[in-house]
Amino acid sequence: MENSFNLKPTEVNELLMVRSEQYNTPSFFQNDPISIPKQFKNQKDIEIIGFLVATISWGKRESIINSGKKLVKIMGESPYEYVKDYEDGMVFNSEFVHRTFNTVDLDFFLRALRECYSKNESLESWFYLNQGEFGIKQRIVNFRNQFLSVSHEKRSEKHIPNPEKGSAAKRINMFLRWMVRKDSNGVDFGIWKDIKSYELYIPLDIHTSRIARSLGILERKQNDWKALEALMQYLRNLDPNDPAKFDFALFGIGITGELDELEKYMDKAREIAKQEREKQEKLKNLPKQPRRLDEIRQRLGIIKKK
Repeated sequence: MENSFNLKPTEVNELLMVRSEQYNTPSFFQNDPISIPKQFKNQKDIEIIGFLVATISWGKRESIINSGKKLVKIMGESPYEYVKDYEDGMVFNSEFVHRTFNTVDLDFFLRALRECYSKNESLESWFYLNQGEFGIKQRIVNFRNQFLSVSHEKRSEKHIPNPEKGSAAKRINMFLRWMVRKDSNGVDFGIWKDIKSYELYIPLDIHTSRIARSLGILERKQNDWKALEALMQYLRNLDPNDPAKFDFALFGIGITGELDELEKYMDKAREIAKQEREKQEKLKNLPKQPRRLDEIRQRLGIIKKK
C-alpha cells in the first residue's frame, strides 16, 4: 500500500510506535470524553457513566463533555445508585438531548442497565461468548442482542451498533478500550478481566481512517467493519498483544494536525519540483546554441560555409 508522503513501511511503523507512546498519557486526554468516567472510583459507576458517555460520543468533544456532565447531574453524581433504583420513565422529569439521543433513548438505556445489574456484578457480563464463539465482533453482537431484549422503541436501536450489518461500532470499541486496556500510563481503566487486550479493536471514525489511509495502512474507502478488520490485521502485526494502543497514535496524529503540516510541506515540495520540471521542459524546446566559434561566425555571415 502506498502512502501520501513516500514513507517507507519501516518509517510508518516507527511513527506509529513512537506516537502511540507519546499520546498515551493522561495529560493528552484531559479534554476528552474519558475525563467524565475518570471522576469516579467505584467500578459500577465507571462502567455506567463510561458506557453512556461513549454512546453519545459523536460531534465536538466540548459538546460531548458538556452532555456527559448533564448525565452525571441527572443521576445525582451516583450513576450506579441511580440505575439500581431507577423507575420506568423517571428520567422524563429531566431534559436531555445530545444530537439524536434524547430522553426516550436514555430511559431505555437506564432500564437496560438496571436489568443487567439486577443479575450481574458488571456490564462485562453482557459481552459474553457462547461455547465455540470467539472475537470482539461476536461479543458486541451478543451484547446488542442482550441489551435489545429489554423493551424499547425502534428508534433507539440505532444507538447500539450492529457489526453484522457492517457497522464499525466506533463508540462500543472505544468503551471497550477504556474498560479493558491496562498499562502503566493510566489513560484506560483496565477494570475488566474476562475480555483480553489482544481482542480489542480501535474505534474507527473519519479521523483515524483518514490518517490510516494517508499512511498507506488502509485501502478500503468505506469506514465499515471490513475496513476495521483490514486495519486491525496490520496493527496486530505490529503488536499482537495490544493492537488497540495504536488508537492513540492515529487519534493523536490526527488531532494535532501533524500530517496536515507534513502535507503542506509535501505540497510545497511537489510544487517546486513541478516548476523545475517545467523549467527543464522549456529549456529543451529552445533552439540549440552553437557550440563552436565558427558556427557563430557562420550564423553572423562573417565566414561562408564551405
